[in-house]
Amino acid sequence: MTVLMQASNQWSTRPPEERFTSLPAMRAQLEQLRANSRAAVFSSRQLGVIPTDDNAGLLVEGPGGHTAAPTNWAFGQLATLSGAPAAYLRSLPAPLAADCLNYGLKVERDAIDTGVLLTRGTDGLELRAATGPRYGRIWNVDVVRSLEERFGDGVTGDFRVPGEFGRALSEVTSANTTLFAGDRDMFVFLADEKNRIELPGRRDGKTGELARGFFVTNSETGASALKIKTFLFDYVCANRIVWGAHELEEISIRHTASAPDRFLEEAAPALLEYSRASASSVSNVLRAAQASKVDKVDAFLASRFGPRIAERVKAVHVTEEGRPIETVWDAVTGATAYARSIPWTAERVAFEELAGGMLEEVDA
Repeated sequence: MTVLMQASNQWSTRPPEERFTSLPAMRAQLEQLRANSRAAVFSSRQLGVIPTDDNAGLLVEGPGGHTAAPTNWAFGQLATLSGAPAAYLRSLPAPLAADCLNYGLKVERDAIDTGVLLTRGTDGLELRAATGPRYGRIWNVDVVRSLEERFGDGVTGDFRVPGEFGRALSEVTSANTTLFAGDRDMFVFLADEKNRIELPGRRDGKTGELARGFFVTNSETGASALKIKTFLFDYVCANRIVWGAHELEEISIRHTASAPDRFLEEAAPALLEYSRASASSVSNVLRAAQASKVDKVDAFLASRFGPRIAERVKAVHVTEEGRPIETVWDAVTGATAYARSIPWTAERVAFEELAGGMLEEVDA
């Protein structure tokens, strides 16, 4: 079992205007953002950077003479395209930073096509992204609309903003929500804590109950790929930390040219299947794993994790459970317990997903 911090990190850092109390409210704002946005492709030599009149900031000028203020994220992307460190450019006076960017975009390197995402806001035109020309944008509003179609409003259905310590929220507020979106990216965490999965002999011979949950993240500006992560868990605390999570599975779609089609072909059907899956079907898989004996534990673990890690997985299972690994469920429990000792989040999550994959080999 492990702890997932992604939702808590979002909860602790998002400003009030990026917090939503339902999927429809989230969709409405993202629809407006989409309607006010336009994507275009220009040669890097058609783009220029000029200081603002007061030399306090920078503007990006397009071939038609229109200017747009870059977001902090887009400025970093422009710096990458120009071949200069963004942190260094931010330390320079605006006129000098503009000269450095222009030299990189127009002189130092060959002209390259640059995809830009422009959005009309109350303060004028804003540059939200500067990417490669074949960037496959999956719009945040399309992701949220897909979630709404499959799971409802995120407040009243089976899958909703999770409660605190297993108790449903009396009201979803900006202080306890797990629905977040801004001009850079979005994050949704929904859980079915009503239809819990009962698992006899889960720990110390006692029956345990598990809830289903999932994270969905996406960025239409190039900040991250579209990711759908599903898992089982014990409970979510008031700080939106997920405790006792395991059986992690993830779909990740990079924003290449085929990304929008892959979203329709892979991610959307996966969400639909997850929304329709019954607690009993998941429970059957877990019970089958409990009953599935492992004849040669050393070989079973070594073929998946290597001999050295296999020994550590066996040891941690004995420490936590008081007995050696006997079943596939034991192996998964030991592996996810060992994962807690991995200090790097990316490696820990990858190991947990590998551990959860052992359940796919069990015939329910």
